[in-house]
Amino acid sequence: MYIGVLVELSNKNIDKVFTYSVPHELEKNIKLGIRVVVPFGRQTLEGFVVSFIDKVDYETKDIIDVVDQDEILNEELLKLGKIMQERTLSTLISCYQVMLPKALKAKNGIVINKKYDTFYKLGIIPEKLNDKQRKIISMFDKSEVVLKSDLDKISVSSVKTLEKNGGLVKVKLEHYRHSSLEQKEEKKKLTPDQNKVLNEFLESRDEVFLLHGVTGSGKTEVYMEMIDDVLKKGKTAIVLVPEISLTPQIISRFSKRFGEKIALLHSALSDGERYDEWRRIARGEVDIVIGARSALFAPLKNIGLIVIDEEHSSSYKQDDSNPRYSAIEMAKERIKLNNGAKLVLGSATPTLDSYARSIKGLYHLLELPNRINKKELPEIKIIDMNEEIKRCKGHFSDQLLTSIEDKISKGEQVILLLNRRGYASFVTCKNCGYTVKCPNCDITLTYHKTSNNLRCHYCGYATKMDSVCPECHEKALSSLGVGTEKIEEELTKFIPNIRILRMDFDTTSRKGSHEKMIKDFENHKYDVLLGTQIVAKGLDFENVTLVGIINADTSLNIPNFRSSEETFSLLSQVSGRSGRSKKSGEVILQTYNPNHYAIECVKRHDYKSFFNTEMNIRRKLNYPPYYYITYVRVSGKNQEVCYKESLKIKKIFEKYLDNTIILGPTSTFRLSNTYRYGLTLKYKKQDNLIEILNKIIDVYKSNNLVTIDINFNPIVF
Repeated sequence: MYIGVLVELSNKNIDKVFTYSVPHELEKNIKLGIRVVVPFGRQTLEGFVVSFIDKVDYETKDIIDVVDQDEILNEELLKLGKIMQERTLSTLISCYQVMLPKALKAKNGIVINKKYDTFYKLGIIPEKLNDKQRKIISMFDKSEVVLKSDLDKISVSSVKTLEKNGGLVKVKLEHYRHSSLEQKEEKKKLTPDQNKVLNEFLESRDEVFLLHGVTGSGKTEVYMEMIDDVLKKGKTAIVLVPEISLTPQIISRFSKRFGEKIALLHSALSDGERYDEWRRIARGEVDIVIGARSALFAPLKNIGLIVIDEEHSSSYKQDDSNPRYSAIEMAKERIKLNNGAKLVLGSATPTLDSYARSIKGLYHLLELPNRINKKELPEIKIIDMNEEIKRCKGHFSDQLLTSIEDKISKGEQVILLLNRRGYASFVTCKNCGYTVKCPNCDITLTYHKTSNNLRCHYCGYATKMDSVCPECHEKALSSLGVGTEKIEEELTKFIPNIRILRMDFDTTSRKGSHEKMIKDFENHKYDVLLGTQIVAKGLDFENVTLVGIINADTSLNIPNFRSSEETFSLLSQVSGRSGRSKKSGEVILQTYNPNHYAIECVKRHDYKSFFNTEMNIRRKLNYPPYYYITYVRVSGKNQEVCYKESLKIKKIFEKYLDNTIILGPTSTFRLSNTYRYGLTLKYKKQDNLIEILNKIIDVYKSNNLVTIDINFNPIVF
């Protein structure tokens, strides 16, 4: 028997399937999609079995061992990985590895132990039993097996005696490491708007739907009805959410509806928990998978529906490492591999690309224009900080501080958004102007007061804060800018005894922290939830009646053509957290750009006006969705070499790519001691682009001085 094996090394030089022979004693264990151990040069590697080969006319090496009993990559995932490889121009092994939990990746040295519980089952019951032994035997009236710990509560010695006499037989059963789910409850009655959308979805034969519903319009309830219909047909469903912080609330709602049919897949789980959840899914023990981006690759069979909630979120694009894939594009491919499956993209602020496609009829547009029970969207008050700065306290306008005090006095709660963590944005010298930067990256370090550290938010470098300037040696270093830590400190000073819960990357890094914070805030242990964009998406708190936005311009000033879109989306989403129940909500938005069209449209809750304005700008500047963008990055340790090679690549593009706008090469900041130059390609149609890019990759795959990365429709470049 001969098999094709894809080894674990992600290198363009060996991005191909290698043929191995299988010793006779291992043949019965070979299946597609399992891992095997193979000799590879002087190394011993793991790899995936991706094909069977009838015969070969050359000498082959034997595989060494078989790692798995069951397939790790089923036939559908094997096909999807090849599609991803073609779409992203990454190595095939990297496409398969991104689909799997760490315990199942092809890599030596990673071992996740299965957890077992000790049970007993009945054997041959002795004729003579004492009272405690009879009580132990009676425990099996309702169950074939009983936990050892439950029997030991009656009498440890009696259990041992029964086991010795053959009355009890010890058995080990696997214990899954996943959180307990809530009790089921009855489904809610749908509003007329929700019913209209649901019926339109059920009656349509279209494949891709965009559910555009304002914040609080009940999109989640509609998702559950859609899934209910899918489950009745004997099919399965995947639900993607953009942030780990959203999973506790959405899991709670789904588990109340569907009980133990749910599995979770996201990065906050331990390696063991992800391993267990993956195997539960592969064994067909669940019908619904909920998780972040990589949950799209759960080994579900017979998928009927994929839901991508908050589809506008940039987290659905893996932008920082290969394969640079879009979960939305891969979801479209996955539903094609499941006959009759549908994809639903949901958002209150859809991306311009998605909404434009729905207008063209490429997506089926479903709309929920009203909040549940016709509840009004919150009133948004704009504070012009150009005027207010003269009299405000710290970074708080008088109106925002007064409103916070008022809401807390009424027993209501507040959400505050500042999309920048840390205490200060950067540290500079008042004497000579020196700014403290990361030694590995051309990025200013952020000051974190609680740890008295300066940290790089890109490579993770950290150093202790020192007031002495390393340049002029004067004691003149001071922090400028503002982060969530500083806002927390200011608010505590202005309103004594206020209970503030800070939710950002620094406070949510510990396992289970998201869930605990959300529950604590729901239970009113805190008055104010202060955070970065993590607090803006999908969270639902009945008692929140005020949202304060400290600096609405943070995302507006990012040098990216999507900055206005991201600002509108972020501000609209966080505004939607206010007044979601019986109490009316309000929003106070502090900005230095009150007349910017994105801010004005947020104030009016006017997505369509924003869409039309922004589309007009995109059309004039040749940006998506009117043009496609591909970004080619040349990186390496030598700046001059990177620049010269990027010029060579530009000449190739100019020679072979017609009707393409070629920008660059431009230098971006140094990151982790690596210099980076980028070329941006804008085009409406370019038939030979993939061919040219593949040739460039082929030319540079053996070049040790530079690395070539391709990113189609990048988020950041």
